[in-house]
Amino acid sequence: MTTYAGYLYVHFKRESANGEQIYFALSDGNDPLHFTDLNGGQPVLYSALGERGVRDPHVVRSPDGQRFYLVATDLRLYDSLDWDRHQRNGSRSIMIWESPDLVNWGEGRLVDVAPPEAGNAWAPEAVWDPDQDAYLVHWSSTLYDDAEHTGQSYNRIMCATTRDFREFSEPRVWIDRGWQTIDATVIEHDGVYYRFLKDERGRSSDVPLGKSIFCEAATSLTAADWKPVAEGIGLGAITQGEGPLVYKSSTEDKWYLWIDEFTPDRRYVPFETTELASGRWTPCETHHLPPDPCHGAVLPLTADEYNRLASRAARPPAGPTQGTNR
Repeated sequence: MTTYAGYLYVHFKRESANGEQIYFALSDGNDPLHFTDLNGGQPVLYSALGERGVRDPHVVRSPDGQRFYLVATDLRLYDSLDWDRHQRNGSRSIMIWESPDLVNWGEGRLVDVAPPEAGNAWAPEAVWDPDQDAYLVHWSSTLYDDAEHTGQSYNRIMCATTRDFREFSEPRVWIDRGWQTIDATVIEHDGVYYRFLKDERGRSSDVPLGKSIFCEAATSLTAADWKPVAEGIGLGAITQGEGPLVYKSSTEDKWYLWIDEFTPDRRYVPFETTELASGRWTPCETHHLPPDPCHGAVLPLTADEYNRLASRAARPPAGPTQGTNR
């Protein structure tokens, strides 16, 4: 069993000249709730491809532990807050970087994953699926019935498989509730997968838990039916939520769920539980996150990985690099 000695938080920041790029934050030793940005609070990776900005990064370790893959949304709102354009005719690609050690990253590449009927590809994540001997990569897409992407539609969760993050299977719908769902994330425990998503519908008397996080569970990533676990997670402590990220403590049977309240005054709020299956989450009493923490992922680190990041501070290139298209 791998022994871990700390955590890496991979994230972006709110819209600004350099906000929608990739930032790294390191935990205070093995403390799972206290993080400080590396590299002097400057981006570690830049994108100059596609929309020239990246959001919602997610990082996954290969099953053999020899490689890391980072995927992110190809989107830059600092240049355009036209949400309708981004959903109807936005990027259908995701940005991908690879690294052998979390410090040295290869040139980023833009890879098409969503089908032509999709208007966007948001919040990609990757999870290794031993049943398929491949990574399941999932993201949100709005699908349209016509080539011009007119009319009304809604985001659903798409997925595809890959073994190398270069060639992907044909995309398919993974989650379709008949209404807007975005920001899916998955964690496995004792043979059960727990899937957290955002109900993106506007809140109303008919949809009292809109704009909040719900959870469901299954014993396979490809299961047809997922059992409901909890809805409206965190409401009361927060007014709304999106961008959930979830990870397990490296030292005890405890899990942490961060939910982005996405208000002008507050972003990520951490919650904890000792029983994933219960669906009960309690706000954490103390925590320290980097300034303006946005949708990302937390990865447990070995002592070598932690020390390498701490000593080198994940030094980035001098500025944006062009990267490659596929």
